[in-house]
Amino acid sequence: MARKPAEELEMGPLGPGHAPANDPMKGIRGVMAGTLVLEGIVMLLGLTVVGRVDSGLGPVWLQFGYVLAVAVLMFAAAFMQKAPAADKINWGLQVLALIGVFANLVIGVMALIFIGVWWYIYHLRKVVQERMRRGLLPSQHV
Repeated sequence: MARKPAEELEMGPLGPGHAPANDPMKGIRGVMAGTLVLEGIVMLLGLTVVGRVDSGLGPVWLQFGYVLAVAVLMFAAAFMQKAPAADKINWGLQVLALIGVFANLVIGVMALIFIGVWWYIYHLRKVVQERMRRGLLPSQHV
């Protein structure tokens, strides 16, 4: 399906509307922060697996320290979602979590699941931005 040129932008039946009363991006940033906190908790719970099952590369204390450091970085990044570099930080943390597969396979599997969650969050953000641009959000016509 071909995209329409920019001058043929489809607007909603009520027109472009005004700026939304409540910023929808604020809610999406909240979802992102909550996801980072949840992912940090899951990484900390994964420490029990790392401590009991020695299947990674290197000594257990190094594996344990790596997973702990990534979890702490996730908690810290949850408070930085308003920063301009938040997207890069979020994806960088996902790469660090995926590298955790060398600490333990379970950590890598959890990272893959959360990478899917992050892809979906960014997809939803793109959809909301497009709907805002076209004037299709209900709060733009109140």
